[in-house]
Amino acid sequence: MLALLIASLGFAAIHLLVAGTRVRDALVARLGEGAYSGLFSLASAGLLGAMIWAFVRARTIAITPYYDLRWVAVLLVFIAFVLIVLGVTTVGATGVGGGKQLQQPDSARGIHRITRHPFLWGVAVWAAVHMAYNPGTAYLVFFGTFLVVALAGTFSIDAKRARRFGELWPAYARITSNLPFVAIAQGRNRLAPGEIGLWRIAAAIAVFVLALMLHARLFGMPAW
Repeated sequence: MLALLIASLGFAAIHLLVAGTRVRDALVARLGEGAYSGLFSLASAGLLGAMIWAFVRARTIAITPYYDLRWVAVLLVFIAFVLIVLGVTTVGATGVGGGKQLQQPDSARGIHRITRHPFLWGVAVWAAVHMAYNPGTAYLVFFGTFLVVALAGTFSIDAKRARRFGELWPAYARITSNLPFVAIAQGRNRLAPGEIGLWRIAAAIAVFVLALMLHARLFGMPAW
């Protein structure tokens, strides 16, 4: 458990205290964008690998206390997969290299009309469901780390974009929202399902079904 705590704290620290902060700005100024990105990716991947290794060793397999409501978990995780896949496959101003999107006349399209952080919200929902249905200590530490990093990341990315792009960012922020559907509910944007693309939904379904099929083999517990 100690190894899991250390790896999780390290993973959270580099994302909460470095990525998206002025520490990042200082490191980029000293090292350059490419070198910083490479070092950060290596550190992040290394700590993630350590987290997974420690989690596998520390976890205990037990029946969820909400076994009769497992269909709710499956539904919520499916929504998480949709957000994650759409977030990865849709160019947005908050994604890696997406700053150019701010200069486009229609800068928020598809899933970004719903939330400007679809990937991170997908990770947050996925993590929260696994915490709720697996209340063991190792699960709470492992998935809790992803939940905190994902939710905090939405704010740190907004702050980083605001510092970097100046007046372009407020214009984008006015027509989008961090919390899903808020901008649409407030009339600052509109839902446009046709922009999402059926192929993205199909890809999300395919990834989700594959995860269901392999869950027991990979993680020692059937998802359904």
